Amino acid sequence: MLLRCQLLSEVEARGVRLTAQRRALIETIQEATTHLDAASLLELAHKRDPNINRATVYRTIELLKQLGLIDELDLMHLNGEKHYYEVKTEKEHLHLACFKCGEIVEFATPAFERLKHEIAAKNQFEIQAIRLEVGGLCGLCAAKKQKQLQ
Repeated sequence: MLLRCQLLSEVEARGVRLTAQRRALIETIQEATTHLDAASLLELAHKRDPNINRATVYRTIELLKQLGLIDELDLMHLNGEKHYYEVKTEKEHLHLACFKCGEIVEFATPAFERLKHEIAAKNQFEIQAIRLEVGGLCGLCAAKKQKQLQ
């Protein structure tokens, strides 16, 4: 499990005003066990505060992106052109996306960190964001496919 930053305390530490609706959205993102798109975020946040509207969702997402506290992902466009959001983690990681069942697995490895440092060093480039997504079949879907081929 990747360690994620604590959104509420980070936002408060930066002096951002926390309305009840913004707090509900941030808590929803923080507690999410999956990558959320804006519509899913709105639906879950409505359970905390039914007065939250779509514009507030998008403004809060934009704020958290500007503060560098969440990442925006496309996750191999498994579900069309949706964008997904996740809380920043302490270590960079990549996403494995199953084309068959849609499962998303987060994977962190020292090799990814070494690659990041090599890219920066060899290109005299200060990396501020790096994302890597790998598409294919998860173990379960690959096994099912193999079984069908037999």
